[in-house]
Amino acid sequence: MLPAVRADEARDREQPRVVIVGAGFGGLRAARELAAAPVRVTLVDQRNYHLFQPLLYQVATSMLPPESIAYPVRTILRRQENLEFRLARVESVDFDKRELSTSEGAIGYDFLVLAVGGRTNFFGLESVAQHGFGLKDLDEAVNIRNQILRSFELALQEPNAERRRAHLTFVVVGGGPTGVESAGALSELVRVVLAKDFPTLEIKDVRVVLLEATHSLLSALPEKLREATAQRLWKKYVEVRFGAQVIEYDGERVCLAGGEVIPARTLIWAAGARAAGIVEQLGLPLGPQGRVRIRDTLQVPGHDEVFAIGDAAVLVLDGQPLPMMAPVAMQQGLAAARNIARAIEGAPLEPFVYRNPGSLSTIGRNAAVAQLGRFAFTGFFAWLLWLAVHIAQLIGFRNKLLVLIEWAWSYFTYERAVRLITADQVRKRD
Repeated sequence: MLPAVRADEARDREQPRVVIVGAGFGGLRAARELAAAPVRVTLVDQRNYHLFQPLLYQVATSMLPPESIAYPVRTILRRQENLEFRLARVESVDFDKRELSTSEGAIGYDFLVLAVGGRTNFFGLESVAQHGFGLKDLDEAVNIRNQILRSFELALQEPNAERRRAHLTFVVVGGGPTGVESAGALSELVRVVLAKDFPTLEIKDVRVVLLEATHSLLSALPEKLREATAQRLWKKYVEVRFGAQVIEYDGERVCLAGGEVIPARTLIWAAGARAAGIVEQLGLPLGPQGRVRIRDTLQVPGHDEVFAIGDAAVLVLDGQPLPMMAPVAMQQGLAAARNIARAIEGAPLEPFVYRNPGSLSTIGRNAAVAQLGRFAFTGFFAWLLWLAVHIAQLIGFRNKLLVLIEWAWSYFTYERAVRLITADQVRKRD
């Protein structure tokens, strides 16, 4: 005689299966939103943690330890009864069979949410990809920290003045939020902390150079805030260069389009992003930055059961594609989950409406710029607002407390606690 089937097991088998690929901002929001829906949720990611990417640059500049901006996915979602987490790498998707092929086996789905995030966009510059540093994950941030600290150690032992200055020249490429914040934090690390650790080095030999190919920083902000950002960076001894397009980097020299060469042993690339590599292998219609083109309901054309969100997708609203930013991913995660619930109920799906929460960017200690609707702020108040928003968005009380303590320690002592070289190989070569 066959064993009796429990009612809840039978119900679970009958419920639609929603598979979410990616535990970033969008994927996590979608999973949480489906907690009360009559579905089975499978969240798939090749890492077992959620990463708070906006603070990666602080790991790279010795402000925060890596574990303070990452949190285990299983801990975040342990109380969600209709969810299971799979640690796996997605290799392909069979849209006809509605099945994912992963490093740990096949996973079937009724609805699929592609929230795979993005990666560094080197715009085809292979030499930069090989010798420069991206800033998209924890490993890259730690590599940058190792490189910065090791550069000072090597400069201290270098008898040749020209080579010593090259070790102490740090080039940041890209005038968006990541580039601006990285350059400001790096300059403060050098002049406030490392200058005390290496008293025999000439601080005047240290250069932090921010290169921007266009003619302004933080292009999404009003001109007043863009100018204030550049002025503040100059006051922090960051050399801001506009119209500076990088065409090559061999690990020792940064070559610009106009023929100028900057000797530098460290280049941090913050000039752009594109969708994760798996997106290009799916055979879906792609737009700029290798992102999937989607309808306003966040569905992939030709596959009504597939939704794409965040950095993996491109949606044009009011004539402009939505930016590759966390607020977009989070709002789309919620909207995709709600449209899946509507589809199950047989209700019409709703178009996505983006509500811009404003822009915040810090330039360093006591300095930031903020645009909230019609209101623009600079200076100390904007910096406090930036601190509050980022603390609030961090997941987990422990992480909030750790970050708050590290920030307070750094603010009152003018120190950076995480000045550790933790790997023999500092350059990451893919």
